[in-house]
Amino acid sequence: MTEHTEVLQPEPAVALARLLGVDLPDLENDGLPLLWHWLYLLDRPRQADLGPDGHPVRGVVPAPPAPGRRRMAAGGRVTRTGPLVVGREATRRSEVVSTTEKSGRSGPLTFVVVRHTISQDGEVRVVEEQDIVYRDAAAAPTSVTASAPVPLEADERAFPVDPTVLFRFSALTYNAHRIHYDRDYARDAEGYPGLVVHGPLQALAMAETVRGTGATATAIDYRVVAPLFDHQGLVVRATSGGASVRDHSGRITATGQVETLTGERKAR
Repeated sequence: MTEHTEVLQPEPAVALARLLGVDLPDLENDGLPLLWHWLYLLDRPRQADLGPDGHPVRGVVPAPPAPGRRRMAAGGRVTRTGPLVVGREATRRSEVVSTTEKSGRSGPLTFVVVRHTISQDGEVRVVEEQDIVYRDAAAAPTSVTASAPVPLEADERAFPVDPTVLFRFSALTYNAHRIHYDRDYARDAEGYPGLVVHGPLQALAMAETVRGTGATATAIDYRVVAPLFDHQGLVVRATSGGASVRDHSGRITATGQVETLTGERKAR
């Protein structure tokens, strides 16, 4: 288990609002919206502790299960139990709650579930379970078939995922994974046809789309169901099914089940 305490400052939230193109919430009264805690209480490993892919290999939770394994964000569950407000001290406790070995089409897979609990003023404000998958290095580049663009529906929003956006989001979340900003590495070392759009960025797009309807999102259960690359675009929508992300061709890459303050459950 690791533990980290710091005073939450407004600047990261201001930066995220500008990146997402949304109005800045009332941080002192309403607190951080769902998932905005991802900019706070971050691990800041030494440069010497980073592996070739940019992820830390020691001193953090979780550490890679073996050298050379590739890390992917598979999804997670986040519950906001109370307002996490800026200007006050907060504490995050992190621990690995399960590790499961499986076999997939690409070879052996290690599924790790990490639980983060954030407390403020002696009360738990955020509980998160993060699903992480480790796989062996890709043997060949990932191929993606180009498809004709699907026009936007009235309730859909196109969100830019160009290299600048991906780089800025990596910086805000202190994520040095090179698949998000180093195109040569993503292609040559991990076999991807482009820069990989962060799973958390897709989850944030879904949560913000629900928040944009006027609802207060208090919990999300999200899944990254397919890789999304920068040249494919990102289209997000909130529906009676919750929220989803697709690329320009209509291929679904992430889905979310969202709970709002009224208790209404938006099922996937």
